[in-house]
Amino acid sequence: MPGPAQTARIYMPPRNAMQSGRGRTQEWVLEFEPGEKQRLDPLMGWSGSGDTRGQVRLRFPTREEAIAYAEANGLRYEVEEPKPVRIKAKVYADNFRFGRTDNWTH
Repeated sequence: MPGPAQTARIYMPPRNAMQSGRGRTQEWVLEFEPGEKQRLDPLMGWSGSGDTRGQVRLRFPTREEAIAYAEANGLRYEVEEPKPVRIKAKVYADNFRFGRTDNWTH
């Protein structure tokens, strides 16, 4: 169980740049903020820390369930509201439209 200084962050992750769909973007994530700085391991050269809560990422279907989990476990939390998604309509035929303002690349 996290200490009193540990804060959890509840947010809805944005869509990955490599995805065209909206899969796994409708769920809420609860993860902990780093409790200590990462340091360089002298033997292997990898960076890491002794805080294992940085590896925990819990997923919830709704915002309310994530908040209820945090409150039930006595966690301090901050909720980040998702930014509105603007969908720009694109039509394939516009690539060949007369009077197009963009340069033709091929």
